[in-house]
Amino acid sequence: MRLAFEKMDLNLQHTFRISRGAEDVARNVRVVLEDGEVKGIGECAPSEFYGQNQETVAEALEAMAPLISDKDPFEIEEIISSLVKQFPHNLAAVSGVDIALHDLVAKKLGVPLYRLFGLSKETTPLTSFTIGIDTVEKMMEKVKEARLYPVLKLKVGFENDLKAVAAIRRQTDATIRVDANCAWSVEEAISKIHALSEYGIEFVEQPIEPGDPDALRKVRENVPLPIISDESSVVPEDVPKLFGCVDGINIKLSKCGGLRQALKMIHTAKSGGLKVMLGCMIESSISVTAAAHLSPLADWADLDGNLLIKDDPFRGVTVKEGKLILPDAPGLGITPR
Repeated sequence: MRLAFEKMDLNLQHTFRISRGAEDVARNVRVVLEDGEVKGIGECAPSEFYGQNQETVAEALEAMAPLISDKDPFEIEEIISSLVKQFPHNLAAVSGVDIALHDLVAKKLGVPLYRLFGLSKETTPLTSFTIGIDTVEKMMEKVKEARLYPVLKLKVGFENDLKAVAAIRRQTDATIRVDANCAWSVEEAISKIHALSEYGIEFVEQPIEPGDPDALRKVRENVPLPIISDESSVVPEDVPKLFGCVDGINIKLSKCGGLRQALKMIHTAKSGGLKVMLGCMIESSISVTAAAHLSPLADWADLDGNLLIKDDPFRGVTVKEGKLILPDAPGLGITPR
C-alpha cells in the first residue's frame, strides 16, 4: 500500500469557543491509502489538548508509510494494533490511517462501511448540533440558525453559562445537552448541575478535569442529571476505570485512534453498563461520515463537525430532521464537492 497525505485547513462558520480556547480554522490532515487501483481516504483531526497538531501528524504519517507499505489492507486489526503501540502519542494520525483502511477494504468488497460492520443504516441516531461559547445574545442567535436540529449541545464553563442556558431554554423546546469541557471543580459542578436540572437538560458532559474517576463518581452521586465523560475516556484502557463513575462515555475517532479502537471502546462500555455517544472534533465529512457508519451502535451522536465549517471539501453523511443519513456507495461513500 502507498500512503500519501496533505494538510487540510477547514474554515469555520463562526469562531468556535469552548471553556479552554477558541478556533476559526481547524488544521487537519487528509490521508490517502492506495492499493492497486483502489484508494481509501481518511482524515486526522489533531488536538493540542492531547499534544498533537498538523506538524506532529505529518511526522507520524511519514514514519508510518514504510511500516505499512507491504501489508495486506484486509489485516486491519494487526495493522492498527501495531500502529497504536508504536504511536501512542499520535492517535490522530493512527485514526486517519484506520479510516482510510476501512474505506479501502469496503470499496474492494463493494459494500458501504456500515454493512462491513454488520449494521443497519435505519437505526442511526439523531445528532446534536453544537452551540459554542459566546455572549448570551449571540448564542441565542446561533440557536435560531440551528432551528432544524431537534437536539442541541451547549458549551458551558464560562461566567454567564447558567444565564445562557436559561435564556436558550426559554427560546426552544429542543433537547438540550451541556458540555463543560473540564471547566468546573467538583463542588462547582455539583452546584451548577443542580441549577441546570431546572431546564430539562438531558445530560452533562465532562464537568471536571480528567484523570480522577473518583471525583467524577462524587459528582455523579450528588447530582440529578446523567454524567458523560469525554476527556476522561480517550482510549479503550480508560473505559473500565469509569464503571460506576459516569453514566456514559463520548468516543471520538481522532482521540482514540480510529474505528477499530472505537469499536473496542463501545463494547467495553456496554459490558460495564455505560451508554455510548459518538462525537467528533471539527472535521470534514470524511471523519464525520466514518463515525456515522458506527452510529447504529451508539445511544447518542454528536456528529456535527462538518456542519460547523463553511468549506467542507467532501460530501458524505447527511442530516434530515436531525437524523444521520448514511450514504450507500461502497466504503465511506465520500465524494468531492
